[in-house]
Amino acid sequence: MEITHSDNFAIDQLIARRLKELRTERGWSLDDLAQRSTVSRATLSRLENAEVSPTASVLNKLCAAYGLTLSRLLYMVEEGFAPLIRRNAQSVWIDQTSGFRRRSVSPPAQALVGEVLECELEAGTRITYDRPPKEGLEHHLLLIEGRLEVSVNGHTYELWPNDCLRYQLFGPSVFATSAQCAARYLLFIV
Repeated sequence: MEITHSDNFAIDQLIARRLKELRTERGWSLDDLAQRSTVSRATLSRLENAEVSPTASVLNKLCAAYGLTLSRLLYMVEEGFAPLIRRNAQSVWIDQTSGFRRRSVSPPAQALVGEVLECELEAGTRITYDRPPKEGLEHHLLLIEGRLEVSVNGHTYELWPNDCLRYQLFGPSVFATSAQCAARYLLFIV
């Protein structure tokens, strides 16, 4: 099922519940998690109570604190495993603040590692991640349409359609589009 604008409340509820479970499983207080993630205690409380929608940047900080990828977190709110997933059943998460749209192309599976994402960034978008959700995570980014600037490990790359950037994440990263051009890309995570 595709998660659309009207369905964001439902997915926010599921994410909120999973975030609270992750914190509780580790025996962390909100203050502990705030210190580990650099997300304020107030924001964490509001997220866990589904009072606000999480942004991609905040979710990345929380995933880094938990040692999870964002996809793994989102898969944790799904149930069951089927080896084939039709496009209309692939979950889509939208960061309403930045206009970032992320489709989980791979069937959800907690036990499997590799995954494929289809991502879209609106024109004039800049998303900064302070740190990787997991050190050394390998990405293969294939730009399908538009233009995209990616900064990773101290290097900035300008991608054009059909360019592929392969890298491992060890530090901050930035994904940016120009004011005139959006981007759509596939991200293979290993």
